Amino acid sequence: MDEERIPFQVTLGAEPYDELQQLPVVVLLENLRSAYNVGSFFRTADAAGVERLLLCGITATPPHEGIAKTALGAEQTVPWEYTSDAVWLARDIRARGYEIAVVETRLHAVDLFDWMPRFPVCLVFGNELSGVSDELCAAADLYVRIPMLGAKHSLNVATAGGVVIYELLRKYRQLWRSAHLLPR
Repeated sequence: MDEERIPFQVTLGAEPYDELQQLPVVVLLENLRSAYNVGSFFRTADAAGVERLLLCGITATPPHEGIAKTALGAEQTVPWEYTSDAVWLARDIRARGYEIAVVETRLHAVDLFDWMPRFPVCLVFGNELSGVSDELCAAADLYVRIPMLGAKHSLNVATAGGVVIYELLRKYRQLWRSAHLLPR
């Protein structure tokens, strides 16, 4: 039997999210080469209720055909801003009270599932080949790594973004429930 596809908001599963207006997370993309990856970030940011995307360096900005192809309109709904200087932007974001978390596998990185974020959070993702610049890493509060059990040691940057953003949504929902005594 084929069921008609319906928006998540009208399903019973959406009820626990009714009170969550926005996920207190901004995503900083430094020097992403692929506009398709940028578009995927827009789509994930829209789906998870991320506050804003911060596009830096060579990262493509709307309007762009590659972004539009993967964002499917989310580039119209997610707030974003562009600056060439990611380090300056990260320092500005920290001054506004955000924890700055670089998502990279580093020696002293915290496991994503063990990390207890201090909301609001700024997630930093870097270039598909070279990662986050040393200057931006130096401006971070911590590094967060996604567990890698296979032979490869990384994920596509947009896939990594989806994994981390949804883990933060799960953790924020837990905090929200405990603070507001929401039903399980």
